[in-house]
Amino acid sequence: MKTNIYLSLLLGFFVCTTFAQYPKAVLEPNASAKKDVTIHPKKSTIQSTLRSGEILAGQLPADWHTRLISFDKKHTLPPAVMAEKQRRTQEKLSRIHQDFPDENLLKEVTDQPTIGASFEGNYFDQTTPPDNSMAISNGGYIVSVTNSHVEYFNTSGSRLFTSSFDDFFGDPSFTALLYDPSVIYDSQADRFFMVVLHGSNSAISKVIVCFSKSNNPQDGWWYYKLTGDPLGANNWFDYPKIGFSTNEVYVTGNLFTNNDQFSQSVIYQITKSGGYAGNNLNWQYWYNISETPFTIVPASFGQQGAYGPGIYLVSNFASTGTSDKIRLFDLTNDISGNPQLDVYNIDANFSLAGDAPQLGTNIILDNGDNRIISAFYLNGILHFVFHSEYANNYNGLNYNRLTVSNLSNWNSKFGLDGYDYSYPSVASFGTSENDKSVMICFLRVSETIFPQVRVVYVNNAGEWSSSTLVKEGSTYVDVYASDGVARWGDYSGISRKHNASPPNVWLSGGFGAFRLNEHAFDTWIAQITGVAIGIEEQAIAPPVRIYPNPVYDLMNVEFTLDGRSPIEISVIDQQGKMVKMLLQDTAPGGRNCFSFNKGALARGIYFLKVSSSNNTIRYEKFIVQ
Repeated sequence: MKTNIYLSLLLGFFVCTTFAQYPKAVLEPNASAKKDVTIHPKKSTIQSTLRSGEILAGQLPADWHTRLISFDKKHTLPPAVMAEKQRRTQEKLSRIHQDFPDENLLKEVTDQPTIGASFEGNYFDQTTPPDNSMAISNGGYIVSVTNSHVEYFNTSGSRLFTSSFDDFFGDPSFTALLYDPSVIYDSQADRFFMVVLHGSNSAISKVIVCFSKSNNPQDGWWYYKLTGDPLGANNWFDYPKIGFSTNEVYVTGNLFTNNDQFSQSVIYQITKSGGYAGNNLNWQYWYNISETPFTIVPASFGQQGAYGPGIYLVSNFASTGTSDKIRLFDLTNDISGNPQLDVYNIDANFSLAGDAPQLGTNIILDNGDNRIISAFYLNGILHFVFHSEYANNYNGLNYNRLTVSNLSNWNSKFGLDGYDYSYPSVASFGTSENDKSVMICFLRVSETIFPQVRVVYVNNAGEWSSSTLVKEGSTYVDVYASDGVARWGDYSGISRKHNASPPNVWLSGGFGAFRLNEHAFDTWIAQITGVAIGIEEQAIAPPVRIYPNPVYDLMNVEFTLDGRSPIEISVIDQQGKMVKMLLQDTAPGGRNCFSFNKGALARGIYFLKVSSSNNTIRYEKFIVQ
């Protein structure tokens, strides 16, 4: 997919940098069958916004750090979704017991993510949830944001700067809450791009877009105030997601009425050259995106460089909460190229799970819903993650690889019965554009552990490692709980350091900590240095996946065959003796799922043996409860 390497004067700056530009994928003719021809999104006229201000290095006023604390969520899920979620939570709580095994007892995998630098990041300052986001530049500067403040670090963990957002901007026109920050490193421009929201009603709603002056955030930022009510329909802007392409940056969000009813999602398409130079900002917005998508995620390029013109975006959650589909949005061109917004629907199958119990308290943590919250694009494939039910109303990680050319989606889940794996974020860990390996940061909790941060590796073949603990929680979280539920994520952060060799990524997440006399969340930042190097494209024995594990009733066995082949599946005990031949048959090529009831198996550890004439024999350990 690599085209040419070019040398140019980048975005009006006086330093020339050589970066790669990549084209978007070309859709095959049969992909048009999945195009939603009923959707006709509208775009605004091109807007031009003057620079609103400048953030100068080291010049901050006294830290007032104003804040308004709400004990309830700003928005509730649709009634049908809430009812289903509450039902599943009660089912989960009714079967809690103390002997759920931990993950390291279930997988004999040598590959595990390894941790390099590791240090405390943004601290709890009476604002919740954390809403972690972070990015790292090729120069080694880290920008870490939470719902209330911004901090800079170097790769040794030295804190270079900290400020509440009130005082970061020092703008007297910002009289409302500043919240929901999101930051990304634009490797094409070698700059940071950040968004912060202002206010929660239509009269004062602003989308504040910030462009760093260099790859060192200490050199300052330019910022612009865009309206949070673009349609003039008494709406305000929430849940921002951001991304970049070769020539543009993008901000998506959900619009709500002043009585907190969801209205619609919008996409802001912004020419980035003006922003990085501190000049006028040219932009337009997209609206009337039918089927009510809720939270649309732009997919930036996963390694060094960028792709374009335009960008891909992805969503899986409708405002009704009833649609199990993946929606691919193809923004076909830059503002200057008369773009269209084409929408494609891909069938999917995922479920809600209940909220999350935790050690030491009856307060449970809010698991939110199933919306996609992190994505990137690389070599024709859109990688994205969200959490969904893994087993018995516990959440697991749902990782997807969507091949754009033919709109086929591969997905795999990772989790453990008795534990909630939630709020994942994903970054490329490949050694080349052809290597599909990723690292996924996520949050984990159960009735036997405090909230913690973890990371897991998925190799080129789609096989999961065991996960690695990044930061153990030291307490439960009950800060500002309402009706027995406290906020949790709502995000984790992850960022690839593009000029590192071998690959490494940096991540941030919230862990349980006692601060300011509250059981709340602090942020932990860590470098993930590898599991060795990634895997180049090659023929690898397809994985076998069994779930749930431990098994209480029904177990599922997923396997992939190159073609129609004989298949044998049997249960083996710890002494190596066959307990039961479950299947001797011929299975079709492709992905298959076989299920069986544990039947007369006594509690204990067993092995599942899967063999085929065309595939390597695989053993998978499982536990019967």
